[in-house]
Amino acid sequence: MSRGPTVLVQLSDPHIGATWAGGDPLGGLTAAIASIRRLRPAPDALVLTGDLADNLADSEYAVLRASLDCIDAPCYALPGNHDDRDTLRRHFGCPGESGMPVQYAADLGPLRILALDSTRPGADDGELDAARLAWLEDALSADRSTPTVIAMHHPPLVSHAPGLDRLALAAEDRAALADVIRRHPNVTLIIAGHVHRAISGELAGCRVLSAPSTYVAFALDFVGEQIADVSAPPGYVVHVLRDGELASHVHVVSD
Repeated sequence: MSRGPTVLVQLSDPHIGATWAGGDPLGGLTAAIASIRRLRPAPDALVLTGDLADNLADSEYAVLRASLDCIDAPCYALPGNHDDRDTLRRHFGCPGESGMPVQYAADLGPLRILALDSTRPGADDGELDAARLAWLEDALSADRSTPTVIAMHHPPLVSHAPGLDRLALAAEDRAALADVIRRHPNVTLIIAGHVHRAISGELAGCRVLSAPSTYVAFALDFVGEQIADVSAPPGYVVHVLRDGELASHVHVVSD
């Protein structure tokens, strides 16, 4: 007899405190949270894939943390390029030493999450240096059987949108990550944020999916080098594992 599904909800890029795109970042997040609370079954966990705050302020993280308290599930956060690692640690209890990358494993029973810090402090694009990849190799080697989701901020894919790809991981870092993934076939999915769009791709035979933002979307543009903001409803992703099969549902929050 099969057990019930394991439900992991991914929220990304709420940018609490932001004003650069107009609109209300807290309003979008609140609408997404209200939608998540209507999910059945309720989520087993939340994962936040970066750009949680916009100005590195304690007050912004406090607002986000308080907004999420109405969801009865553990919350696993990782930083984006707009975040401060230590401030995020204080508000979300992430392990690790001050100033160091925010990286850890979370066990949901039938599903494992590895939070991988892809940020390069002070820059919008990302990186995965040798130390971070070594940590990932060790974490994956510790459990070679449980279906595993790697969560990071910068999606390791090529979108073919020049403005988005300019702010991505370096090609050599993406290739180095692919080498690690090939050695661990129980990695079933890599999830990310950063690009404010739902984009599906592949790395070393593993699915890659970026989540929409709860704040603002980036325009679909395969020619321009600059990123344009466009108004769009907030969205999030629901990842559902049952009987070893993982499916991902991108959900747009309508009125």
